[in-house]
Amino acid sequence: MKVLFIGGTGTISASCAALAAQRGAKVTLLTRGSHPELAPAGAELLKADISNEKETAQLLSGRTFDAVADFTVMTPEQAARDLSLFHEKTAQFLFISSASAYQKPPARYPITESTPLCNPFWRYSRNKIACEELFTAAYRSDGFPVTIIRPSHTYCDRQIPLAVHGEKGSWQVLRRMLDGKPVIVHGDGLTLWTLTHADDFAKAFCGLLGNPHALGEAVHITSDEAVTWNDAYEAIGRALGVKPNLVHIPSDFLAAFNPELLGTLLGDKAYCAVFDNTKIKRLVPGFHADIRFADGARRGVEYTLSHPEMQVPDPKFDAWCDKVIAAHFAGMKA
Repeated sequence: MKVLFIGGTGTISASCAALAAQRGAKVTLLTRGSHPELAPAGAELLKADISNEKETAQLLSGRTFDAVADFTVMTPEQAARDLSLFHEKTAQFLFISSASAYQKPPARYPITESTPLCNPFWRYSRNKIACEELFTAAYRSDGFPVTIIRPSHTYCDRQIPLAVHGEKGSWQVLRRMLDGKPVIVHGDGLTLWTLTHADDFAKAFCGLLGNPHALGEAVHITSDEAVTWNDAYEAIGRALGVKPNLVHIPSDFLAAFNPELLGTLLGDKAYCAVFDNTKIKRLVPGFHADIRFADGARRGVEYTLSHPEMQVPDPKFDAWCDKVIAAHFAGMKA
């Protein structure tokens, strides 16, 4: 099987490309060349920026694939570009959407693929919905062989998943834990959340490659384990060997201090995210997510502590945390 990954070295795609190669696929990665060390051994590397449609079309001229997976599409314009680039070039096109596209707030649980797509809080999610609509319309009108995949907060050993962090990643939160400083958890920390390790996601993803039953379908891929945000932060603290000092602050209060959090919290993490995985297990018999979050958190912490380049200070975010926490306690006192 010939598989083209657009991306292939990111949080999710690196695990998917590696497993596809292990299972015997002939893997080609089209990337900007940022992290070639994360490409699977033996993969063909094509260096290009897919946003340059003309250059990409020339690079792929005369080539066809059994499957193409684009992990980089974020907007309807990018979706339209891919429809143009890969029309009649692949037997299957896998679009990586997002489970954040599901109705917010959810009307019922668990979330299934038939849950309405509607997110008034987060432009990112609305763009993903618009992309899905374009690909679905192309499937219905022209037979474009799309499979829509909706991950929900997938992480890897190089990324520790948190609800509130700075632009430079998770290290500053870990540093605050190690220093005994208060760490922000949105809400009361009791909402249930699903965190899926990329290695587990890859097993289901690779089961969809070349799967004729997946054409025209939308499916989410998540773990069956749901943990509270308190439990998630406590697991990270245990992996660090400390008990974190958690401070619970309402999501809308946090968004008032940083409007970017309106989407990521009120449009996503402020609500429970519990999924029914019946459909992916039907499409990929035998699939099961095996990595519990406590183990995934330990792996992430071990990787971060053993790789100094991951320990990037973020003084701006640190100061923001202190400011928000001080305002929170001042309000409580008043």
